[in-house]
Amino acid sequence: MEKVVIANRGEIALRILRACKELGIKTVAVHSTADRDLKHVRLADEAVCIGPAQSTESYLNGPRIISAAEVTGADGIHPGYGFLAENAEFADQVENSGFTFIGPTADTIRIMGDKVAAIRSMIKAGVPTVPGSNGPLTEESDRSLRIAREIGFPVIIKAAAGGGGRGMRVVNEENDLLSSIQLTKSEARIAFGDDTVYLEKFLGNPRHVEIQVLADGQGNAVHLFDRDCSLQRRHQKVIEEAPAPGIPDDIREKVAMDCVKACVEIGYRGAGTFEFLYEDGRFYFIEMNTRVQVEHPVTEMITGVDIVKWQLRIASGEKLTLKQEDIKINGHSIECRINAEDSKTFMPSPGMVTHYHAPGGNGIRVDSHLYSGYSVPPHYDSLIAKLITYGSTREEALNRMNNALDEMVIEGIRCNAALHKELINDPGFRRGGVNIHYLEKKLGLQ
Repeated sequence: MEKVVIANRGEIALRILRACKELGIKTVAVHSTADRDLKHVRLADEAVCIGPAQSTESYLNGPRIISAAEVTGADGIHPGYGFLAENAEFADQVENSGFTFIGPTADTIRIMGDKVAAIRSMIKAGVPTVPGSNGPLTEESDRSLRIAREIGFPVIIKAAAGGGGRGMRVVNEENDLLSSIQLTKSEARIAFGDDTVYLEKFLGNPRHVEIQVLADGQGNAVHLFDRDCSLQRRHQKVIEEAPAPGIPDDIREKVAMDCVKACVEIGYRGAGTFEFLYEDGRFYFIEMNTRVQVEHPVTEMITGVDIVKWQLRIASGEKLTLKQEDIKINGHSIECRINAEDSKTFMPSPGMVTHYHAPGGNGIRVDSHLYSGYSVPPHYDSLIAKLITYGSTREEALNRMNNALDEMVIEGIRCNAALHKELINDPGFRRGGVNIHYLEKKLGLQ
């Protein structure tokens, strides 16, 4: 592959550009009118404006992105995360137009985007799943009641096409089950255009743990161990770390190898993440993300494997040369998502960055597109930086994060660094192993 269109913006676009440069691949930055001053746009070999600020007219407009690839003579398109990264139709359009989609096949994206189909695939591959209907709920109310009684209340109704915390409803009592199913189906039809729902056992206090994988679609796959993403607000991750603290090695290894086996069986290609709920020493599959994750740097820090470069190599047809026995956990890494928002109210804070200073020192990594004089637009996600620390131990990584947050300076706009400072020093988080409800309880949101 000689030239790649970066079909994204912000820090991930800059991350992809740097990986391309290291591999000697030329880059094309596509951007909206609001993003002409992004750092990666300035650094790319070529830049093409694909539309106005509204993402529906730019970053979500597949034909315009493909046109940019055509006029610049690119070979491939890297979607990053968000926007069109997990859009099967876009992946099809890219491949049918003669370009390489830097990610899994459209069929794989389609299957994993359907929660019911994904669960069925995982059951077939031997990956542990949450007890439930293992398929869509039908109009047979007796069947739904029977399944719920068998697994025990509380249960949760989920939209098959849902995501990001939407299309879910917890049911605590049998008398509420049928009405909750109908309400969730109605909401799913409006939100996703698909009223398919399924039922699972509701786990009361699980952690959110995910397994990172790489596969070449040619029968070779490896895992890069796990990450803990349990510190969440409104189902949005706030702090991530690798490896997940307090999980026995034998349990970790078993589920990770189950994921590798699943990748080989489904012919997976590229980077992917198996997401699980973890409770009482057991893993339960919830979904697979068929793209690079926001939190991929913590995995890179503990394994030394460059995930984005491997995405590019695999898309170029290279076989995966990494061997599982050569990949080891080395130390610990923490990531804080720095957002342009108020630490207390969480209201977005767009505007000009009048002064920016990135922290430094041993074990400090900053993935950010910020610079002094850059204006954060109001049109997109508020993520402006990822602050990542590494240490030989979890305590060292936490202490370095504490220092890095003190060093970071972002003036002109508000950011959530103060919240991260509070969380990094929170006794419960310091002990490790908090569940997915911990942060919302701390913030009084539950």
